[in-house]
Amino acid sequence: MKQDNPATNPSTPDQSKEQRLSRRLFLASAALAGTTLANSGCASIGLGGGVNPGEIKQGSFVTSDGVKLSYLESGRGRPIVMVPGWSQTAAMFQDQITAFSENYRVIAVDMRGHGDSDKPKHGYRMSRLATDLHELLDNLGVSNATLVGHSMGCSVIWAHWDLYGKHRTGSMILIDQAPYTTIPPGMSDAEKADAGAVFTPQALYDTAAALSGPDGDKTTAGLVNGMFFTKAYPAKKLEYALAQNLKFPRKEAAKLLVDHCVQDWRDTITRINVPTLVVGAKGSFFTPASQAWIASKIPGAKVEIFEVDEGGSHFMFMENPSKFNKIALNFLKSV
Repeated sequence: MKQDNPATNPSTPDQSKEQRLSRRLFLASAALAGTTLANSGCASIGLGGGVNPGEIKQGSFVTSDGVKLSYLESGRGRPIVMVPGWSQTAAMFQDQITAFSENYRVIAVDMRGHGDSDKPKHGYRMSRLATDLHELLDNLGVSNATLVGHSMGCSVIWAHWDLYGKHRTGSMILIDQAPYTTIPPGMSDAEKADAGAVFTPQALYDTAAALSGPDGDKTTAGLVNGMFFTKAYPAKKLEYALAQNLKFPRKEAAKLLVDHCVQDWRDTITRINVPTLVVGAKGSFFTPASQAWIASKIPGAKVEIFEVDEGGSHFMFMENPSKFNKIALNFLKSV
């Protein structure tokens, strides 16, 4: 569905109900039975020179604080820089790298702790991840890039914009991230709808505690199998997604989740002034209304919402890469 550019007190019964629902949403899914923690499930990416379309090479660079970050690269032309979500990896953009590299230079980065990048004990906050992105852009010498973020990857892009402005950025594709993920005391229902907030503060910290505890892998399995994808997504592909998630050590993943989810990006979003495509899904835990709000605050932005029966989950680009890639490529041609 395409749309043009169109925004509690802990003791109250309503908030208590919200808190119970949020806890159930983010934690009860971890109790799903029959989940196997697999190391694979999809074919590995074949690495090569990265120049010919569809041929992917792996590179790396060292950040100013000594962390080696891995990235995948393919193709030539105007640059597209892809930033995965919380606990996700560059490899999960394989379908996009292959499709986009026919006409563009595509770079997909593993943020610190994620994927094949170093796993330091420091730097798991949005400001540092934004600096990592800034240094990646400078290191690779890209200019006028389309920054593509999924979930927390959007927050990294917003933090980058907040700290560095339009630096090397020509346009954005923002995939399914709420402007403000956690519900603060006193937030009105209208604000919650616009912000797309889903966590109560207690539920956020409970989830982080579960992730960093002895059952962190099981908690992650519950999130991947119970929330991230539609029920139609194949089991083998779920196993692959879970294995990619578990490349990020759980204690550090929990720390980053908290820092990510308490950020309020609404005042940053209203200052974005480059061509932007916003993509959401009716089967996501982030509401389509929150994605429409983002688009409404960025001049000329467009919003696309996937239906549930067309792979419309938080990972619609993996469930329905054909439709997603067509929408993204049409946008890229227009900017």
